[in-house]
Amino acid sequence: MKALKYSYINRKQKKRIFRKIWITRINAASRIEGITYSRFINNLNIAKITLNRKMLSQIAVLDNSAFIKIVSFNQIENDY
Repeated sequence: MKALKYSYINRKQKKRIFRKIWITRINAASRIEGITYSRFINNLNIAKITLNRKMLSQIAVLDNSAFIKIVSFNQIENDY
């Protein structure tokens, strides 16, 4: 019974943990480019770019040049 209880709880916690990891990765990559995480996400929302945090995290880790393009496009669109 305890194992079932803990497995249920940990399935919920797993989602929280992964979201924290994704946010940490995006924050680290965006700070390298000179923008904070909160400004980056806000600018994405303003520019109506709909990439979720999981995809942004994967792009930041695996394809840094594409992430730089997203950040630079994001800054160009919102500097008006």
